[in-house]
Amino acid sequence: MDHAADERSAVIDIGGQEYKLILTTKATKEIAKRYGGLENLGNKLMNTKDFELALDEVVWLITLLANQSILIHNLRNRDEKKELLTEEEIELLTTPFELAEYKNAIMASMMKGTKRHIESEPSKNVEVG
Repeated sequence: MDHAADERSAVIDIGGQEYKLILTTKATKEIAKRYGGLENLGNKLMNTKDFELALDEVVWLITLLANQSILIHNLRNRDEKKELLTEEEIELLTTPFELAEYKNAIMASMMKGTKRHIESEPSKNVEVG
């Protein structure tokens, strides 16, 4: 994985193996299809009253974001491809308590993936006397 991907990822442990959660353009498109946009995702995650539904959403997101790092690896290492994670694997290898903790990693990867580098220019307006 390259330095740029490291900067925009959050690491979680699933079944004793580390996975990087990365918000890519591909993942953003999938999230937009499911939620209508990234801004709706935060509301959905934080306001879900139905525990089972909340777990399903977190599992889906972890699968999506963790698979981005695997897809990037597979793109760059065509002879050493890794298997993608499935939602069932995530469900079997995690506990509900861990999933609650992973919400923070999900939000961290989202923040890192959407951060903007904005440089301000010196003002060109000159005070007229």
